[in-house]
Amino acid sequence: MKLASILAFAACTAVIGTASAQSYPQRPVRLIVPYAPGGSADIAARLVSDAWSKSLGGTIVVENRAGAGGNIGVDAVAKSPADGYTIGLQTVSLAINPGLFPRMPYDTLKDLAPIGMVASSQHVLVINNKVPAKNLQELVALAKAKPDKLTYGSAGNGSTFHMSAELFKSVANVSIVHVPYRGGGPALVDTIAGQVDMSFPVVSAAQQHVQGGKLTALAVTGSKRSPSMPNVPTAAEAGLPDYQFETWFMVFAPTGTPKAVIDKLNATLNATLASQPVKERMVKEGFDPTPTTPEAARQRLEKEMPMWAKLIKQRGIVAE
Repeated sequence: MKLASILAFAACTAVIGTASAQSYPQRPVRLIVPYAPGGSADIAARLVSDAWSKSLGGTIVVENRAGAGGNIGVDAVAKSPADGYTIGLQTVSLAINPGLFPRMPYDTLKDLAPIGMVASSQHVLVINNKVPAKNLQELVALAKAKPDKLTYGSAGNGSTFHMSAELFKSVANVSIVHVPYRGGGPALVDTIAGQVDMSFPVVSAAQQHVQGGKLTALAVTGSKRSPSMPNVPTAAEAGLPDYQFETWFMVFAPTGTPKAVIDKLNATLNATLASQPVKERMVKEGFDPTPTTPEAARQRLEKEMPMWAKLIKQRGIVAE
């Protein structure tokens, strides 16, 4: 093909891409959440969907498709037409699952095109009132003095509750027994009852129990204190500087979705996250809005996937 023809073709393609972005969307956009209603991913999606719809100039419909640790819903997005009308929202499990499941129905980096980050949510280390520790350093000392005697509850193998705890064990060099539950709610109930000694829930799930005196919060897991728990130190402030964990939420489309459409989705999402009413609602629910570019979202995936795969292998973690 001659140079003039190549340039003409490129110019034509650019015009078509711009035109498709200007006319997009012409019908409702499905935002697939790969978990049941009521969980943190579902809450995050519904907190932004209405305002995002208005910013996008269309309708975004949240659809829950749970199963296989989120893989069923993400796979549905990966195998959808790459036209911008089916997108997904997943947690940090998007980076964890490739190292956790021996067989994945999709290739995270090849089959998915990140649109951007939505938010992050801290976890908090809570203990029941029977545990003789007043701070994080005392808990670590207790765990080292009594290896495999303390227990923690999680929302199941591979859940963010589980991974945050295993990362804590690795950094603190302690041995604490994992007790998996079918969901974070039952794990918290048994932590309060004293059936397990501790848990690592998201801040929003633990907040009312800590305020009510049913649980003691020793540290939040993020890089800064939570506005919902301003009196609770970070793990770094509490004496464990190398421990940090946050559940993040990322929106993505199938690979091959036109860049102009990805850019429009990203720009309107970021505008939504920057709006004061949305920010206030998200912070109230324990989320920290984190607008990014598609490239920054992909870089986060590329960075965290090998990190989690290494930890999963080291700790011998297997999917349920």
